[in-house]
Amino acid sequence: MLRIHVVALMVLLAGCTLGKRSSPGSDQPVPVPAPDPVVQPRPLGPLPPSTRPIYNLAGYPEAVREGYIDGCETAKQTAYGYKDAKRYDTDGQYRMGWDDGFSICRGTR
Repeated sequence: MLRIHVVALMVLLAGCTLGKRSSPGSDQPVPVPAPDPVVQPRPLGPLPPSTRPIYNLAGYPEAVREGYIDGCETAKQTAYGYKDAKRYDTDGQYRMGWDDGFSICRGTR
C-alpha cells in the first residue's frame, strides 16, 4: 500500500515539473519537450516474478496463478499480456488459469 502512495507522489511531483511557466506579461508559452517516442517492446516469454502484476490468487497452484495473470493481462491488452502457447497446450493448470483470467478480465478494461 505504501508503494502505491510513493509511486503516486512521484508521478504527481514529476507532473509539476514538466513545463515552465511563461514570465508575467509574456504572450509566448514556453514549449514543453515531447516525451521520448521510443517505446521498448515487451521481451518475449513470461515476465519475471518481480515485474508481474499482483493478483490475489492465494490458494491456487503456481501454474494456475501464472496462467490467470497471463490471460487477464492479455484480455486487458496491457504490455504484460502473454500466452505461452507451448505451456498452454501441455499444462492443464496453466490452461485453466489462462482461460479463466481471459474470460473474467475481458470486460474490465
